[in-house]
Amino acid sequence: METDQAVLALAALSQPTRLEAFRTLVRHEPDGLAAGDLARLLEVPQNTLSAHLSILSRARLVSSERHSRSIIYRANLGEFRDVAVFLLRDCCGGRPEVCEPVVETLQSCCAPKRKEKARA
Repeated sequence: METDQAVLALAALSQPTRLEAFRTLVRHEPDGLAAGDLARLLEVPQNTLSAHLSILSRARLVSSERHSRSIIYRANLGEFRDVAVFLLRDCCGGRPEVCEPVVETLQSCCAPKRKEKARA
């Protein structure tokens, strides 16, 4: 990832409504949310949300797809991963124990759920 793209993404997330919109879309992956539903969840006027989503789209953090009369927005987790990796790539300076708490935190919050064994 280039520095300019990282700055664009971080700038897009530096506004409270945009940050909350992105976080809400992350919670609704992989299905995404219709723009109207997202506006209602965030309690933001649709035209205001549209401007925020446009900024997030230009930063490649969200994508949109038209379904009939609705536009479905989804978080671009690949782009967000690239931003996070860009920020953390050199964090440990060859000393993995420095970044270990970050990795452990991510692993614990993102660990796959265990399937319950079916009882006979």
